[in-house]
Amino acid sequence: MQKVIKNHIMKNKYLALATTAFVLLLASCTAGPNGGYTYQQPVYVAPGVGLGTIIAVVISWSRNKSILWAIIHGILGWLYVIYALLFPKR
Repeated sequence: MQKVIKNHIMKNKYLALATTAFVLLLASCTAGPNGGYTYQQPVYVAPGVGLGTIIAVVISWSRNKSILWAIIHGILGWLYVIYALLFPKR
């Protein structure tokens, strides 16, 4: 019974991840006014710590209790967050 529940939970994680990716992709492909694409001034993004970095460091610290791993996972950012969601620590 636990195996069935665990498989169901994992399927829901994959579905949630796929749905989120689809919505983000859809949101990034929207057209400008009148159906055409408009030119926008390039925006300079200052270097800094982003949300993905913070989440990755917190997850890494809670799983590994290692500063070195937290730094490495902070550099990877969202990639590690997605990995941690798909492959929970045993």
